[in-house]
Amino acid sequence: MRYESSITSLSWIPSEAVEGSQRIPFDAGMAHYDEPPPEVIGDLRALRDADRFRFANVLRVWADVNDKGRITGFGRDGGGLMGSTTVNLGPVARTFEAIGLPDILGKPEKGKQDGIDWVRFTQTVGGRTGVPAPRRVRRRPFVQWQAPLVWTTLTLTLHADGRADGAMTGHSRFPRHWVYDHSGQLTHKSGLADFKDWYRKSFGRHTPWGDTDSKALVTAVESALERTLSAQVMKGGAKPRIRSIKAGDALVRQGESGSDVFLLLDGVLRVEEDGVRLAEYGPGALLGERAHLEGGTRTSTLVAITPCRVAAVDGAQLDRGALHELSKGHRRAKPNRS
Repeated sequence: MRYESSITSLSWIPSEAVEGSQRIPFDAGMAHYDEPPPEVIGDLRALRDADRFRFANVLRVWADVNDKGRITGFGRDGGGLMGSTTVNLGPVARTFEAIGLPDILGKPEKGKQDGIDWVRFTQTVGGRTGVPAPRRVRRRPFVQWQAPLVWTTLTLTLHADGRADGAMTGHSRFPRHWVYDHSGQLTHKSGLADFKDWYRKSFGRHTPWGDTDSKALVTAVESALERTLSAQVMKGGAKPRIRSIKAGDALVRQGESGSDVFLLLDGVLRVEEDGVRLAEYGPGALLGERAHLEGGTRTSTLVAITPCRVAAVDGAQLDRGALHELSKGHRRAKPNRS
């Protein structure tokens, strides 16, 4: 019997993700941020032609299993699919194709767990944007016109009983990376898009094509309700206030007054109540609604595990019924206490 599975990552530039002087082309309309990719993917080439992602990593694998439950053969295909960068100069638009680097294909590993054979595949893909970008270097000419590298590393383990376990085990700090399973369903997201770190460091030996990969920080996908409310936060009446929080700092503390609701744009936040750690949330999560719904007092503390950026709006701007539903889900996230 032959079993097959796949894992895919799509990488894109979310709104407000670029910092410093590199924002100028985006703010001037020369370059553009990306709309979030779909929650379910189908034709990747159609998505690329529609400029819906910057690059994709597709890992498809198969394994043949005999009547005794032993893996007798296996293989893979797929690889990288690079997108493009469109630059607008007044009425003229020019599209530059991204430059893909050779895919890094790890040697398949075989093993056995609980008496069941498995085979594991690893694949790194990525490259460089088609538009060069200046960065300072320590030696002459002190400015290098070369864009940093982007990449993701995917791992997929196929078991002899048909089970498949996929993960994104490494990625560049920028842009944002989303992970999809064999059915094309969005399952996980990178927790942090750190433009500054990426822009300074992702060259040469500090990449998988040198000798270094960046450990992946991956978070669960937010709910459909949060996605609906997120659109209200970013595209509603009043423009949201964007805040940055350093790792280890608190966004809000339990007992404080406040009615703002927060959309986590980048990073990972931890929720604590009475000193107990309740949950961790990544990009796309909507937090802080209980203070708005329950009298204006914070019921928990929100601590930044990584550097974070949040969009804050007054809770009155959002649908109250939807916030009640969101609050129920957050209450269910509490651990049982004896």
